[in-house]
Amino acid sequence: MYGVCGCCGALRPRYKRLVDNIFPEDPEDGLVKANMEKLTFYALSAPEKLDRIGAYLSERLSRDVARHRYGYVCIAMEALDQLLMACHCQSINLFVESFLTMVRKLLEADKPNLQILGTNSFVKFANIEEDTPSYHRSYDFFVSRFSEMCHSSYEDPDIRTKIRMAGIRGLQGVVRKTVNDELQANIWDPQHMDKIVPSLLFNLQQEEITERSPSPETEKEKESPIELTERCFRELLGRAAYGNIKNAVKPVLMHLDNHSLWEGKTFAVRCFKIIMYSIQSQHSHLVIQQLLGHLDANSKNSATVRAGIVEVISEAAVIEASGSIGPTVLEVFNTLLKQLRLSVDYELTGCYESCTSAGSKVIKVHEERQLQEAVIKTIGSFASTLPTYQRSEVMLFIMGKIPVPGMYPALGSANTGFEGSRMIQIMLLKSLLQVTAGFQTTNMLTALPSSFLDPLLSFTLMEDAEIRLLVLDILISLIDRHDNQLKFSSLRVLTDISVLKLKMDKCSRQDNLFMKKHSQRLYRHIFLASKEENSSQGHFQSLYALLGLICVELANEEVVVDLIRLALALQDLALTEESLPVYNRCAIHALSAAYLNLISQLTTVPTFCQHVHEVIEARQKELPFLLPEDVFVETPKLPEKLEKVEGEVLFSQAKIAETLGGSGYNSERLATPYIPQLTDEDRLSKRKSIGDTISLQLEVESRLSPEKEQKSPAEQITFETLKQAIADSVSLEEQERERRRQVVERFQTAPFEEIAAHCGARASLLQSKLNQIFEITIRPPPSPSGSVGNGHGQSRSVPVYEMKFPDLCVY
Repeated sequence: MYGVCGCCGALRPRYKRLVDNIFPEDPEDGLVKANMEKLTFYALSAPEKLDRIGAYLSERLSRDVARHRYGYVCIAMEALDQLLMACHCQSINLFVESFLTMVRKLLEADKPNLQILGTNSFVKFANIEEDTPSYHRSYDFFVSRFSEMCHSSYEDPDIRTKIRMAGIRGLQGVVRKTVNDELQANIWDPQHMDKIVPSLLFNLQQEEITERSPSPETEKEKESPIELTERCFRELLGRAAYGNIKNAVKPVLMHLDNHSLWEGKTFAVRCFKIIMYSIQSQHSHLVIQQLLGHLDANSKNSATVRAGIVEVISEAAVIEASGSIGPTVLEVFNTLLKQLRLSVDYELTGCYESCTSAGSKVIKVHEERQLQEAVIKTIGSFASTLPTYQRSEVMLFIMGKIPVPGMYPALGSANTGFEGSRMIQIMLLKSLLQVTAGFQTTNMLTALPSSFLDPLLSFTLMEDAEIRLLVLDILISLIDRHDNQLKFSSLRVLTDISVLKLKMDKCSRQDNLFMKKHSQRLYRHIFLASKEENSSQGHFQSLYALLGLICVELANEEVVVDLIRLALALQDLALTEESLPVYNRCAIHALSAAYLNLISQLTTVPTFCQHVHEVIEARQKELPFLLPEDVFVETPKLPEKLEKVEGEVLFSQAKIAETLGGSGYNSERLATPYIPQLTDEDRLSKRKSIGDTISLQLEVESRLSPEKEQKSPAEQITFETLKQAIADSVSLEEQERERRRQVVERFQTAPFEEIAAHCGARASLLQSKLNQIFEITIRPPPSPSGSVGNGHGQSRSVPVYEMKFPDLCVY
């Protein structure tokens, strides 16, 4: 029966006859359009036949592929495309299965033209919105096959390009078809993303080769493979929801790892720029968190790899400019600071693992330095996206990470020692400087609490010149709110400061409260920082800028008076501190002169300006090396010894107090010399090793020793007393420094037995003193008669059973 039907065309089913009629005798004539219209009308009229039409077309296509009749294959695919576009009935699902079977056969063929034909048909199908869902359709084969086409290595470069572009369009079609349909296979699963994303990145990598040798056909096409790949990648990322970001970004990280693309930086930065611009803005922090986690995972990788990841993080932070990097802002900075500390340890130890382990990698110092600079730059990039209140928290967080000698333990590893702590201090202060860049706040009292300002100021007294300079720059950045910093970049005496075009506002109530609370501490640290012997021109330049900004940004009448007193105290310091080098003394004189010249013109008191001008003219004639123009040059001409400077070349405190007193300033306060009070914190900040910490403990013990003579009653403080205290301060500091040196030397060079014996003697001494205290404080119980022992003779203790208690106490 079936054989008879096959021979007699009239007995064949109508749908088969309609399908057969669309094929011409010569395949070059193309699809018979009139018969195609009849087939389409029949399919629309009898949708239940649609699945049979698809199955028969699939059967014919398979036969034509096997017989290499590729013309008829193209006609069959064109007919299928037209039927798909025209039919949207409920029976479309069965027809789609036949369609996908035919596309699969084309993709499996060896001929590139058939692969491209199948891909084009699939892309058309992907753009159709189906009315009914499909519960059992699978696209796993298409993801694998299209990904394989993206990596095509066909010999002919033109055909290879076409195959790769077809693969990219196929992946784009799969994404469009499945991404918004919850009933379809989840395209965001790692098994799919691990194929799709690397395929796209592989084609993005070919940009350099394509730019060097573009083919004529590629130039004529509307879109190059690179542009198509980027558009497809952007579309994929743009459709990613919150829970899918991780699965989309992880293959990117793995691809960059596997192909060593972090070191070049360019391609990695480009990839993540595409990611950051394509995903939804509220999901940006997820990408950054994944990058930070990947940085942690590569902590023991080479410095160039870590620097590449940090560079990508920096670029991503700039793009993520909405000010929100997620709920874990401090974790971001914690990760970066951790990498900074690890880099310092690696640089000092010379290897990533313990140097005794076999096969440990040897590092390159210059690569670690580049990494450290990249981390610091990234910290600044992150901070620039934060609002003021969050930036204040970050500043406080970084300050808490800086090892303060004598107060916190050295945070470097056991192998790095003091140098490790020093380098960490410098790196973290540089990071803090990046965070404070552009920092502006209307309320400095809340933005700069004591918990931040106190430890920061303590670093101005460190012996390390680089640390002091960094702290001064941080203070300048914090105080400068009107971009006046660059206007104080050169330390010189100006006859007219109007050329600086300073931006000034009236001091607010919050600023007044801030200065009322912290001004004396600021002045004291500025004064003590000026006394350091290893200060250079940069230090004095920063001190001048800091003083100038305080005067411009935070000054009221009381502050102006104190600043003038401070400048005069600096002049007295240069006169009396003979232990300082000649350059430092001349530099302090020049700093004082330049600052009094600035503040006199800001106060606009004519007599004050005249006095300052007269002193400067006298110095120009007699002692030019006391002015900044002669001191702060490459080769300053200084005398071998600074003779006693007096007379008209010095600023007179009495004259200044008299001239400003007539203009409403507090003349009595102006006439009082400024004398900074040393505190334990100032001495503590000088300590930088464990030996210094031990010396501090010995100092405390000696102060608490009962054997020490009792202090005499407090003397009345007079001018002579203060003068004598200033004169004795130099010798006291020298004695203190020598004592500390001896203690440190003892603990560094003495044998262990001697140190143990010394500590044992201290312990026994302490116990004996405690016993003395107990004997003095413990008294026998009072007798019932109320008599108390006089303490000189032995009082007879009354037994408890002989005591007579009041009646109310006995029951």
